[in-house]
Amino acid sequence: MDFLDHISDAAFETIGLIAGLMGCLVIAIQLVKEVKVKEPSSMSIGFVSGWFFIYFFWALYGIRFDAIALIITNCIAMALQLSLWVIVVRKNRAIRYRTSSHAQLQS
Repeated sequence: MDFLDHISDAAFETIGLIAGLMGCLVIAIQLVKEVKVKEPSSMSIGFVSGWFFIYFFWALYGIRFDAIALIITNCIAMALQLSLWVIVVRKNRAIRYRTSSHAQLQS
């Protein structure tokens, strides 16, 4: 892949930053959907937590190798994923509460 050697480090950082921000946009879209939809979340806590840790380790990788694009975009992704985690947990708790209250009323 000799053609990659001809691309400057600054160009790679810029492309990486754009790609990372596009990934953050995808998380933000899911976050907005979870806020707007009042139905139970279809996402599990394990799924959301797993992605948080993936972003965390990519941010550490960026810090280790001084890759600004990785640091910035993965820190943003971690914040978005943590927000998503809070929403999913709250929705799941609300559903469990309503289900247990409904079961008690029928008893």
